[in-house]
Amino acid sequence: MTDMIPAWIDGTLTPVEKLHAHVEGMKHKAVSVFLFHADKVLIQQRAAGKYHTPNKWANTCCTHPHWNEDPRDCAIRRLEEELGITGVHPKWVERLEYRADVGGGLIEHEVVDMFVIHTDETPGITLNPSEVQAVQWLDRATLEQKIAATPDAFTPWLKIYMSRHASSVFGPA
Repeated sequence: MTDMIPAWIDGTLTPVEKLHAHVEGMKHKAVSVFLFHADKVLIQQRAAGKYHTPNKWANTCCTHPHWNEDPRDCAIRRLEEELGITGVHPKWVERLEYRADVGGGLIEHEVVDMFVIHTDETPGITLNPSEVQAVQWLDRATLEQKIAATPDAFTPWLKIYMSRHASSVFGPA
């Protein structure tokens, strides 16, 4: 079955095949999540088999909603599918738009609903190896240092989020 995502064609939201949207650089809906425990955020290393940005580090979870799927429901679904994380309550913080070359002739032009989650307990994590190969918990300063030192190790969208939207994610610096 083809993976259809909501994209805009001539100003109208339309179901479009995901790969086609990325090849054409079409503006489409997306969801990003940042999960915090104490002062640390969970980041993930994308699986080697991903069709774009494999092996790169990204925020906790990012995806495209299914056609007519509520963004919060999408965030909850993908946290479980990618990381096995359940029982969390994402809080919407911002809607943003960005466009980035993700390599291989593909463009992400996303309108992103951004969510944050703060947990008192460290969540149980079960990696889906077709999606995620590793995770790590980092405080903001360490994440910023790692991105500055090895920018090519991180996805374009995480670098955009950290450079332009960190106050929405982490609060004021």
